[in-house]
Amino acid sequence: MVGEAYAEKLEKLGIETVEDLLHHYPFRYEDWSFVSKIGGCQPGEKVTFYVTILSIKNVFARTGKRMQKAVVADRTGQMEITWFNQPFLVKNLKPGTKVALAGKVDTFGTKKQMVAPEHEIIKVKSQKLKVRSYYSNNYSYNNIHTGRLVPVYPETAGVSSKWLRSRIAPLVKKLVPQMQDYLPLSIRKQFAICDLPRAIRSVHFPKDKKAVAKARKRLGFDELLFLHLKALSRKSRWQSYQATKPFKFDQEKINKFIKKLPFELTGAQKKAVSEILKDLQKQKPMNRLLEGDVGSGKTIVAAIAAYAAHLSGIKTGIMAPTEILAEQHFQTFKKLFKPFGLKIELITGSHKSQITNHKSQIAITIGTHALLWQKFDHENLGLVVIDEQHRFGVAQRAKLTKKGKSPHLLTMTATPIPRTVALTLYADLDLSILDEMPKGRKPVKTWVVPEEKREAGYQWIREKIKEGNQAFIICPLIEPSQSEKMANIKAATEEFEKLSKKIFPDLKLLLLHGRIKSKEKNKIIEKFKAKKADILVSTPVVEVGIDIENATIIVIEAAERFGLAQLHQMRGRVGRGEKQSYCLLFSSDGKATRRLKAMEKYQSGLKLAEIDLKIRGPGEIYGTSQSGFLDLKIASFSDKKLIKKTKQAVEDLFPRLDKLPLLKEELEKVTIEDVHPN
Repeated sequence: MVGEAYAEKLEKLGIETVEDLLHHYPFRYEDWSFVSKIGGCQPGEKVTFYVTILSIKNVFARTGKRMQKAVVADRTGQMEITWFNQPFLVKNLKPGTKVALAGKVDTFGTKKQMVAPEHEIIKVKSQKLKVRSYYSNNYSYNNIHTGRLVPVYPETAGVSSKWLRSRIAPLVKKLVPQMQDYLPLSIRKQFAICDLPRAIRSVHFPKDKKAVAKARKRLGFDELLFLHLKALSRKSRWQSYQATKPFKFDQEKINKFIKKLPFELTGAQKKAVSEILKDLQKQKPMNRLLEGDVGSGKTIVAAIAAYAAHLSGIKTGIMAPTEILAEQHFQTFKKLFKPFGLKIELITGSHKSQITNHKSQIAITIGTHALLWQKFDHENLGLVVIDEQHRFGVAQRAKLTKKGKSPHLLTMTATPIPRTVALTLYADLDLSILDEMPKGRKPVKTWVVPEEKREAGYQWIREKIKEGNQAFIICPLIEPSQSEKMANIKAATEEFEKLSKKIFPDLKLLLLHGRIKSKEKNKIIEKFKAKKADILVSTPVVEVGIDIENATIIVIEAAERFGLAQLHQMRGRVGRGEKQSYCLLFSSDGKATRRLKAMEKYQSGLKLAEIDLKIRGPGEIYGTSQSGFLDLKIASFSDKKLIKKTKQAVEDLFPRLDKLPLLKEELEKVTIEDVHPN
């Protein structure tokens, strides 16, 4: 039990229960396992001493800092110890106290000393110092902060690793021996993984580095296993539904529609269309993910599916994450279907449905979240298309599909998801990938621009704009941040003022960000599209939904703040027309240059996502403050071997889940949200 204040702090770490605390794993270990005598240690060594306090007192330094000076001894000699600003130690470490000290041996003049070591009082029953191992037969322990591999945990203000160790250790001692393993012995043997109690014990208080490796292997296996099992559970539930109306349409009419398009479909688009049309004619509702780079043509694939629905006498609902994107889809679909007489409706926060009865001739309803709560004609809704699906929660998507009767579901994303991630997370979805760009598209030339070349970059942009081009300048924040870590990060409002008055006073600039009201946003975008401004300064709100052919330059400030996948999506805002387009990545962080240089080399979002996965890890790519879905503490989506093993295990376990009550119970505890790239 902890007090209310600590409970609030622990909640920031995602810890609300005792079980959460046991599964709060260390991210590294301090190696204090080398135990030495004072007389035998050498300067520079990281050691643990078992000593007795001879004296300790508070001392004031010339700077005014309070120091704690102690003299300790063992049978081989004495040593001076110094701590800073810990006056409570004088009360806790009285002369005669037996302690373990872990730290680095330094020298002061000719004397050896230790500064700010970790300390741990040793409780002994006799005069002779006895230090029992955590790994004795009955798992009794003394040392948890010294004399071993010491776990270091993710922390928050007021909750240190030492505090966490002190709370986790008694839990491991008391609860772990009673713990039952939910994985059958046959699976543990087949994949050479240790039992769960040993894994939990070893991840927190390992005997050695081999024990850590075995523990992490088992716990990582479990993480990926539950992702697979959860996805298959969703798929099983989905397939238990009966589609009310399998589509029946004239394929020749679909072919005529495709032939009248002002462009030829790519091979990838043709394949995706074929897969989707086959799904729509089945008895079971479709549940397909369409993944493709910005500009790869996902919208036209969705439009063909919507036309197939119309020919079948079935209505389509399309949900987009922003009014900008919903409005763009609305205009695109109106233009595409005008020759075919289809009626299309737009519903957003500022566009309410005009339909008052369920006998309307609306074929396609396009909208934002407003589709979830505004009334619209959803009678006979048989196809639901969700664009940028990761921006909607599971509950939101479910609410829209419930407006129909087991409708077919097509979700789309421009977020490049590495194949290993997609196959793990979306095992419940059929996957179509658009990995080709339309013919005639020129690759966007990309350059990483260091701080010393900023002025030259501005001059180059001015020359290009004078030639008739337009530019986006993207900043990570809206307002300047007060946070020390974020103080140097460009803010859109401040940058807009600077660019307008000092850098480009001769050009026309506009400002766009998420706090601007929807109607005003649309006016700004229309003004920019009409070439009434040269530069649009914005936050990453432009990442989705702004399609302006004449905008051929995008500048991304503090590019190191973004993952490669998101940089690639923002880069996709240019290169929409026939002109050569450019992306300038401004960065003052020299350490990030190697990662950012991948943007110069590769145009494939999937390739960049794979690189980011290896360099930054999934937590960095997808963000810890988003929907929390990628909360992998140990496993890695780049570990293809482990993913393959867990998939094999799932094929064995899933069909017999009902006969494995412990595993089934554990699976029900697992809640998996959706990926929200950072």
